[in-house]
Amino acid sequence: MNLHAALVALIVPPSNLPLVAVLGLVLRRRIGAWLVWGAVAGLVLLSLPVVAQALLVSLELGLPLAPPAGEPPQAIVILSAEVMHLRGPGHKEQIGPLTLDRMLAGVELYHRTHLPILVTGGRIGGRQVTPIAEQMARVLQTDFGVPVRWVEPRSATTWQNAAFSAAILRRDGIGSVYLVTNAWHEQRAILAFRHFGLVPTAAPVAMDALTDQWLPSTGAWRNSYFAFHEWIGFVDYRLKAWLGRPVPPIAVSNKPA
Repeated sequence: MNLHAALVALIVPPSNLPLVAVLGLVLRRRIGAWLVWGAVAGLVLLSLPVVAQALLVSLELGLPLAPPAGEPPQAIVILSAEVMHLRGPGHKEQIGPLTLDRMLAGVELYHRTHLPILVTGGRIGGRQVTPIAEQMARVLQTDFGVPVRWVEPRSATTWQNAAFSAAILRRDGIGSVYLVTNAWHEQRAILAFRHFGLVPTAAPVAMDALTDQWLPSTGAWRNSYFAFHEWIGFVDYRLKAWLGRPVPPIAVSNKPA
């Protein structure tokens, strides 16, 4: 486990709640009991779809879904998410389901607008061989017949997605873009892209909706995790933007796919 994954496990609910419960068992006494029961209550609460969906929807309020009148988008930026590592000879890598969802939304948007596409994402795991942006570009071109004009293969975070993509696009005089990612990820991505001088219009995969389902599900745990991860990341990016903190300088490739 790398340092980032360890920090996520310690900070982001509900993945950190079993650790809180274990800590409570070790401490015992009254504070230990409070920790155990608090962790159990949190796990139950975050397993309810009605709670998880409300957390996701809270991230999707007020997104800039309409292009600005005076600055229409000139390009489509598709953000990467994850890759899957398959067992077998060669340790084959495959685009993960979140990334594929974003690519499909980008393909649909391309057919409506015919704007040039930039894909962004580097090596996001210790075992990853090929930058995810290069994998995305190959699949978009060979499987979907959609051209990719720019490949940004170095970024490891959304903040770097924005920094390196903005550097590439500004060289071609592009300042306004459609930003394709999951709806719950748009707020953080938009904040980052604005910080680096682009005008982003949200082009989410799909908007989430509230539900009245109260039966626990593992999917609700996943959605609760996404929501907390994004809110924590959004606060972190707010601080970075407020402090005017850039990413460290790094060589940026703007080669076409």
